[in-house]
Amino acid sequence: MSNVVLSASVRQNLLSLQSTADLLATTQNRLASGKKVNSALDNPTNFFTAAGLDSRSSDINNLLDGISNGVQILQAANTGITSLNKLIDTAKSIASQALQSNVGYTKKSNVAATIAGATPEDLRGTQTFASATATSNVIYDGTLGGTSTVLPLTTLGGGVGTIPGGVVASGSAADATAVAANTISVGTAAATATAADLISSLTNGATPTATGPQIGDILVVDGKTITFDGTSSSTPDGNGNYTIGINQTISSLLATIDAINGNVPPTSTMTGGKIVLHSGTNRSLAVSDMTGGGVMSKLGLAASVTVPLGAAGGNMTTNTKLFNTVGGLSTTPIADGTTLTVNGKTVTFKASDPPTPAGLLAGSGVLGNIVTDSSNNSTIYLGTSNTYTPATVGDIMTAIDVASGVKSVSIANGIATYTSNGSPSSITGGALTLRTSTGADLNINGPADLLNQLSLTASTGPGPTTISQPRITSGATTGTLIKDGSTLNVNGKTITFANAPVPLASATHTGITGHIETDGVGNSTVYLQGGTMADVLTAIDLATGVQTAKLAASGATLTTQIGSANSSLSGGSLKISTGTAADLTVTGTGNAMLALGLAGNTGTSTEFAASRSSGTGGVSGKSMTFTSFKGGTPVNITFGDGTGGTVKSLSQLNAKLATNNMIAQVDANGLLTISTGNDYASSTLGSIADGGVLGGTITATLTFTTPQEPVADTNSQLARANLVRQFNNVIAQISTTSQDASFNGVNLLNGDTLKLVFNETGKSTLNIVGTALTAAQLGLSTLVEGFDFIDNAATNKTMAALNTASTSLRSQASAYGSNLSIVQIRQDFSKNLISVLQTGSSNLTLADTNEEAANSQALSTRQSIAVSALALANQSQQSVLKLLQ
Repeated sequence: MSNVVLSASVRQNLLSLQSTADLLATTQNRLASGKKVNSALDNPTNFFTAAGLDSRSSDINNLLDGISNGVQILQAANTGITSLNKLIDTAKSIASQALQSNVGYTKKSNVAATIAGATPEDLRGTQTFASATATSNVIYDGTLGGTSTVLPLTTLGGGVGTIPGGVVASGSAADATAVAANTISVGTAAATATAADLISSLTNGATPTATGPQIGDILVVDGKTITFDGTSSSTPDGNGNYTIGINQTISSLLATIDAINGNVPPTSTMTGGKIVLHSGTNRSLAVSDMTGGGVMSKLGLAASVTVPLGAAGGNMTTNTKLFNTVGGLSTTPIADGTTLTVNGKTVTFKASDPPTPAGLLAGSGVLGNIVTDSSNNSTIYLGTSNTYTPATVGDIMTAIDVASGVKSVSIANGIATYTSNGSPSSITGGALTLRTSTGADLNINGPADLLNQLSLTASTGPGPTTISQPRITSGATTGTLIKDGSTLNVNGKTITFANAPVPLASATHTGITGHIETDGVGNSTVYLQGGTMADVLTAIDLATGVQTAKLAASGATLTTQIGSANSSLSGGSLKISTGTAADLTVTGTGNAMLALGLAGNTGTSTEFAASRSSGTGGVSGKSMTFTSFKGGTPVNITFGDGTGGTVKSLSQLNAKLATNNMIAQVDANGLLTISTGNDYASSTLGSIADGGVLGGTITATLTFTTPQEPVADTNSQLARANLVRQFNNVIAQISTTSQDASFNGVNLLNGDTLKLVFNETGKSTLNIVGTALTAAQLGLSTLVEGFDFIDNAATNKTMAALNTASTSLRSQASAYGSNLSIVQIRQDFSKNLISVLQTGSSNLTLADTNEEAANSQALSTRQSIAVSALALANQSQQSVLKLLQ
């Protein structure tokens, strides 16, 4: 065989075509498989890496089935728990029906006794009481050292205290005179006028024709007028102006002038036919007329006559004017409206003339320059002059004494009458001494200047200052003096302590006894001026009803209540009888409680109380006890007035019994029945098993029934038995439901364990241990008819078990829910990881189809060109051969 000889070009074309064919075959393989690495020969690294990724992805994917199975198992468990909760709620509903149904007993176990007269508001019943004695603190008298105790006749008021003033050298006024310049006559010049002659008979001495004052003429005396008319006697009006008839005597005219000026003897007269005017010792005299002297001349006087006061030495007296040009306490007038406050009463100075009795308000009275009302407030009238006042130092002393209680005032028909209750204020040697009453300390507040003028203070100025003086204590008085206006409230009655002497018994004061005035219904006034400890005890007895008063104009007659003894005083302590009408309660105002030893050991107590002694027929003061009943709190109570922990009302008793699972009721006949509460209606009081044994001193007073076993209500118990059966059906379903909550053979509610593997190595796992949730393991059991649901206590016990089961289910559901969340998270993680692994593997081995398709097209074109080139080369070679042939 001959050798084939190829030319170089043909050989080259053949090699190129062979290479292109190989590349095209490779490209076609990649396009067919979709991979650029189909074997280890293609790319060992990518091939084996991708193989590892695919292997892990496959392993995890195989585990997903188990994880998905676990999710379903947990969801089955949660579904089972949801159903169990619904069954528990159904069981609770049945138990609630049992609680709401009628008590299963027509009669509960009880003890009962009748308390005559007992009501829900007061269980003590109709009861007799004996008067008891309450003892106050020891009360000491005013002896120095404070160790001497008071006696029945120890006075409530104190000794008189004094405020001594200094000597006031006010001087005094002396009388002065003015003699008429001309003589007046009667008829003719030879007949000299005398004081007894008529005004109408006066002449000037030159003619018998009357030339004296005529009808309508007016004289002006100290600012007041004297008007002449025909026939009037000397008559003042409400403003101090006078009218006088010309048919009156000259003596009457002069007396009118003196009256306006306030003169006292020596008075104005006539001497030798001439009028002699006197100033007196009160104030200067000024006389004129309204015609420039025409009327004055008819009386032989100058047109205007002024008679100034004379001056003399001396000290202040009760008659010293409060202000005057000469001989007054001051020359400066007291301002209108100035006031002194004396023990809370007011003394007011008013710049006007005093009113008439008819012009006063009801209850007020006037005497001289003073008007006093029924409350002992006074007004001192100063008149209308700025230079002189008729008001005197004695008026101030009277007003202060009335306000302080040193004097009393009685008012009738607008006229005041003042009576001294002891030693009134006085002036000796020009020195004023003010005194307290025995019933109140003295306190005065007023302008410093006014009190300084009386030499009662060294303070000066228009502003106020205060002077005071307490009463004096001694062995005859209490050590702590009761203040005026203090009160005791005894069992709702009021005892008032007043700074005054006791009024005389009369038609208007019918309740007088000792130094007390009572109204006949227990309210009294004890008068501190003269009142004693015995009077206090009497007033208290009248308030408590230990004593009663029959009123009369001659005074009150007292009677002691049968079965009670009057209160007394022993060893310095009040021995107060409570009486039988009510327990004793004493409160007070002011310092009465403290002064009478009723303010407790600290002296600050606001109430003094004592109970009456209980007699037969009631339970006040009796005790009642019960031992613990069904685990309750033992009862130990005392019947009383409801205070201090004692029991009075049914509501208070039930509050005590409730903690021991018992309840009480009282009917209209006073039958008190104490029975078991509804929660323990099936239990028996006093039994060994249940407790609740009755005791206390009440058992010696009342005869209680013996507690019996409760009497069942047939219909109610049948209804409750039906509820027991319904409950048991639900309990049975709880067990079967928990057993049916399985999936693929695994039941977490039956105690199975679920193990889940999350990675290919088996190192990432989760073990979920199930819990058997049968009725028994939830603490629930079937009920027994006639034992369970028979009363509220039994039902509440079952309800408590159901609540515990609900709590357990919620706890288990929470645990399974948490585990389910974990498994679902790992399931999602595994799925995502598989995707990552597969993507990684694909990125290592998959071919780019677009690239490979382009390569295939290029290689096909290249192959076609190579074939054409080979054909051309071969054709060229054939042509050469032909040429050689």
